[in-house]
Amino acid sequence: MDKALKDRIEILEADITKMEVDAIVNAANTSLLGGGGVDGAIHRAAGSELLAETRTIGGCPTGEARFSKGYRLPAKWVIHTVGPIWSGGNRDEDRLLASCYKNSFKAAAEIGAATLAFPSISTGAYRFPLERAVNIALTETKSFLQTDESINKVFFVCFGSEVYEKYQEVSKEVFE
Repeated sequence: MDKALKDRIEILEADITKMEVDAIVNAANTSLLGGGGVDGAIHRAAGSELLAETRTIGGCPTGEARFSKGYRLPAKWVIHTVGPIWSGGNRDEDRLLASCYKNSFKAAAEIGAATLAFPSISTGAYRFPLERAVNIALTETKSFLQTDESINKVFFVCFGSEVYEKYQEVSKEVFE
């Protein structure tokens, strides 16, 4: 793989709410009004202004993305995307998850974000199989970065060592 492409990706085990990037991606629910997991953590860290703004957005269908300001977060923007709930793989879950990444990248380009941090979308409460989700995330990222120079750095911010290790393992297959 092109070293320049590989240098534009970093996998780390960290707290996405502390990332000093232009935009963080929120694994949101369709209401965009906060929830558990990373969604709840982002809403808590951003403050009540985030909830006030997301109330005006009007929700977000699965696979799509919307953006808001970051408020009290170090990130200027939050890109909200709604991943699919795993139902055995027969309800278009792979395509919907891929759309989350595609639409998040489109939103990042629209707001002029040069640095972007993703959580592991749909792999928590939505039960998407981890390796399958990571493969989709990294494949869509590679595809975007090969054709677009607007984003300088993409971070995959993993919650827990199991997720971190899976991203490291799958990245060797996708990016080598």
